Amino acid sequence: MTLRAVLFDVDFTLARPGPELGPEGYVRAGARHGLTLDPSKYDEGRLAALAALERRADFEHDDEIWFTFTERIVLGMGGTAPASYDCAVEITRGWERHENFELYDDVPGALAALRAADLRIGLVSNSARDVREFARHHGLDVDAGISSFHHGRTKPHASIFRAVLDLLDVEPAEAVMVGDTIADDIDGALALGMRAILVDREGAHPDFEPRIETLNELQAVLGL
Repeated sequence: MTLRAVLFDVDFTLARPGPELGPEGYVRAGARHGLTLDPSKYDEGRLAALAALERRADFEHDDEIWFTFTERIVLGMGGTAPASYDCAVEITRGWERHENFELYDDVPGALAALRAADLRIGLVSNSARDVREFARHHGLDVDAGISSFHHGRTKPHASIFRAVLDLLDVEPAEAVMVGDTIADDIDGALALGMRAILVDREGAHPDFEPRIETLNELQAVLGL
């Protein structure tokens, strides 16, 4: 079927977290809760938290998962309970603030090219952020957007993809999903009958196809 729409993941596809959500931001948040955190231990703490991360089997959006995830990083950086939990909640809530994110440089041009090709654009995000407000804040011209917090289910649950497709008034076979996570973005979209393209900005999956390392490659991969 003819391509009519492109859906994008948000975090690490269109935007990256800014300093307040990185090591130094953790240090500042920790200080507000009476904790002295070591920024040099952030990467190790984050890897350990990722290894211990458990999603809900029913894919229900659950903020507590991310509070626990972030608290593990805080503890890994030298934090102590119970202040570590309150600090983690504050940091996690920071992911809801649009100003804490920076667009990748390739985003405006890529979206403009899709508009020039008369394609509809949607956002689908595993987050508590209002992605339509996020788009307005960052000047992104999109037609629809849903976060897992507002929908109730996270990717790769089929219903969150379907909800955005319904807003765009397109069928799965008429859309392509573009995202950085194989399990959530790629597998979830393919299971519904969409096409999917992996954004591999760090070159972590060189053998995966189809993949792009920047959104500057998207137009060619879509054959526009």
